[in-house]
Amino acid sequence: MKLHRIIRFATILCFALTLIQEAHAQFRMGVGRRLDNSIKLDYGNPKEYEIAEIDVKGIETLNKSALLSLTGLKVGDKVRIPGDDISNAIRKLWKHGIIGDVSILVNKLEDGQAYLTLQLKERPRLTRFEFDGIGKSQAKELGDKIKLIRGRVLTDAIIKNAELSIRDFYIDKGYLNVNVKTKQIEDTLVTSGVRLKFLVDRKSKVRIDQINVYGADEISAQTVKGKMKKTNENLRFHLPNQLATDLVHVLRPKNLKYWLTHKDTSGVASIKKYLNDNVKMNFFKTTKFIRKDYNEDLKKVVDYYNAKGFRDAQVLEDSVYASGKNRINVDLHIEEGQKYYFRNIDWVGNYVYSDKVMNGILGVKKGDIYDMDLIQKKLTFNPNGKDINGQYMDFGYLAFQCVPVEVRVEGDSIDVEMRIKEGAQFTINKVKVIGNDRTNDHVVYRELRTIPGDKFSREMIIRTQRELSQLGYFDAETISPTPKPNFADETVDIDWGVTERPSDQISLSGGWGGAFGFVGTVGLTFNNFSVKNIFDKSTYRPLPSGDGQKLSLNIQANGVQYQSYSIGFTEPWLGGRKPNSLNVSFNHSIQRIFPFNDFSFKNQIGYLKMWGGSIGLGRRLTWPDDYFTWSNALSVQTYEMDNYDYSRLGFNTGTSTNLSFISTLSRSSVDNPMYPRTGSLLTARLAMTPPYSLFNNKDYDGLSDTEEGRAEKYKFVEFYKINIDLKNYVTVWGDLVLETKAHFGHMGSYSDRVGVGPFERFEMGGSGLSGGNFMLGTDIVSLRGYQDRSLIPFNSDEQIQGGTTFVKYAAELRYPLSLNPSATIYVHTFAEAGNNFNELDNFDPFNVKRSAGVGARIFMPAFGLIGIDWGYGFDTTPTNPNGGPSGSQFHFTIGQQIR
Repeated sequence: MKLHRIIRFATILCFALTLIQEAHAQFRMGVGRRLDNSIKLDYGNPKEYEIAEIDVKGIETLNKSALLSLTGLKVGDKVRIPGDDISNAIRKLWKHGIIGDVSILVNKLEDGQAYLTLQLKERPRLTRFEFDGIGKSQAKELGDKIKLIRGRVLTDAIIKNAELSIRDFYIDKGYLNVNVKTKQIEDTLVTSGVRLKFLVDRKSKVRIDQINVYGADEISAQTVKGKMKKTNENLRFHLPNQLATDLVHVLRPKNLKYWLTHKDTSGVASIKKYLNDNVKMNFFKTTKFIRKDYNEDLKKVVDYYNAKGFRDAQVLEDSVYASGKNRINVDLHIEEGQKYYFRNIDWVGNYVYSDKVMNGILGVKKGDIYDMDLIQKKLTFNPNGKDINGQYMDFGYLAFQCVPVEVRVEGDSIDVEMRIKEGAQFTINKVKVIGNDRTNDHVVYRELRTIPGDKFSREMIIRTQRELSQLGYFDAETISPTPKPNFADETVDIDWGVTERPSDQISLSGGWGGAFGFVGTVGLTFNNFSVKNIFDKSTYRPLPSGDGQKLSLNIQANGVQYQSYSIGFTEPWLGGRKPNSLNVSFNHSIQRIFPFNDFSFKNQIGYLKMWGGSIGLGRRLTWPDDYFTWSNALSVQTYEMDNYDYSRLGFNTGTSTNLSFISTLSRSSVDNPMYPRTGSLLTARLAMTPPYSLFNNKDYDGLSDTEEGRAEKYKFVEFYKINIDLKNYVTVWGDLVLETKAHFGHMGSYSDRVGVGPFERFEMGGSGLSGGNFMLGTDIVSLRGYQDRSLIPFNSDEQIQGGTTFVKYAAELRYPLSLNPSATIYVHTFAEAGNNFNELDNFDPFNVKRSAGVGARIFMPAFGLIGIDWGYGFDTTPTNPNGGPSGSQFHFTIGQQIR
């Protein structure tokens, strides 16, 4: 009975409140005040009137007709006064948010007609906005983020959304307590204009003090926290009393020396265990709390459990609460669930490949830990080998699908059914390249491996991406293939989107070139040159381009003392039908010797001139695979000396000629020429001169006694030379890449009567730049942390400098700061070891000079690759065998260093 009365009373109360609210709305929104005091309205008995006139007042910028259309009222309409028609009209205006205040006034009621006035007050319009309490850079970034439009009607919702956007911006940066207020300032220069000033108080960043994990039994709490890559607790060193005692005991100098000498671990175990369990030793991770990153990390924790077989694992509850000023704690309650294992894996719908083939690719056996993420990787993209999707799509099955389904769960075992829909084989119909504004179509199309008429192949898509990036004409990061399948006729069109990047380079540099003093260099390289368009002015950009040829010009000079000129040309597709390359180059250098500070030609004392040239042919191979290239070149260098005192030769007047045949076999599978992430590079190079000593009758032993004899001995240079270079690239995580490399070189002679002469020897150390040692064709090998060419062994009489055998190992960890095509920048840390030996008998691959350091590289299309390194050499050098380690060295490099 009491319940019935309560319900009835509540119903009557609600009805009464509704009537009061409606009457208030009618008065406030429906009628407003009356202009004619003689008009009497009976609210209990509304009447119907025809609208005879509607006047609009109070607006300055808005259109009257448009506002009237928004109300839904027009002359001739029938309305009830008082009634809902007027209230609804006002609501319609309010809904659009462009009016600050609105009322509809009844001016006159006569003969069944109503004369109304629409009394409005416009909302202000935004003239400009500004920020207070933040810097200019963040103000600009926020200005783009809040998207306020000047001249737009300013509503409460717009202001509130702007405040929320500003708050979210700073919350994402770890300022959880940020406070944002808005101040509206009347703009006296603009009618109904207002300026907004956002008052931003960021306060301090909120950082995580502790992350507490509960319920982690099978997997340790520390491991769980380690999987949260972007949510990290503060480092803590709260040592228990006993632990502090052990630490002090171990670190006493006397005890520390004993512990290091005798490997006594007493007192150390508890310290090590505590540090491992309680200290997250990663000073590069942030401890600020960002909700988006936190939610992603919670998913990573569950994914890790799933990968370990805990299929039902979940974060039951998580809480974030204050632990102090600008500090929070995070509690995670985890339900691990049962650990599961794979039992039976059955294939359904596979007609092209047998179950045995599919199981071999999947690589999952009965009893393996249940991990559906691993299954998905083996289905779609396996970075370490084949995958099911690729097995089908490489043979045209573009519509292939495979869905793994759990069909049975018994105890800790799960059966999975792999349901396959193979579909039809798709044939490539049309191939189009988009974005090559500078490079001619035939240069791009000859590199494509997606050929109309062939079966669609994912492998050929990936390979074509690599080939286009290797050209160097396009931004490797934005090359994008777009397959467009036509399921009706089982064909596919492929659009290749490319973005041209500047590839021509100009180098302006200066440096000290040993005996030459200051040497200036000007170099021009045109990487997309076109010989056939030299006389077509329309192709000049600023030179004729687009055919993929390479033209390089280089000049080095130091007044009249030293000058060097070189020109080279490369045609990568000789004849235009096959990838057979042609390389031609010419060079000329001269160094003159003058009396001290007297550079007049008539007073010239002596000179050394060098003339040279080479011609080579190369081709791509298809065996052992089509990553191989083989090139052969014929090179000639002539050294002409007149009264040129150079102790390495043993004579100062004469002519030496180096005629050599050079054969190079190389294999490159790197994915990007500027910043490789995967792949390898192998180069084996053999250079050899004719074996003159085997068919002439010269007495080489006797020729070594006099200057004239040594000039005759080295009239024709004789040697053979082998170089092997290996590089490998592995992606460690994200864009972090590890480069490992090894280099070996050896040169020898055909006859012991001649031995290895002074030409083409190895010099090691420093940046690898040649400086002024072009004269004898010296092979410069870099080794950072040591001075340039400081690792140079001498022969027995200390006349001939340079090694005949060298070895070098290096590892470099790289991370990019920018992969923008206009400026590719990355930093790296490296460790190197190498040595240079005078004779093969002295060669020891483990007797090396070691170094380590850091550096940076920047590639700008106009200037090429520029780098700076700091290295520390840990060992002595042959030029200072009794000194200390080489120590700290800075190195500046230009261009790609091969070794």
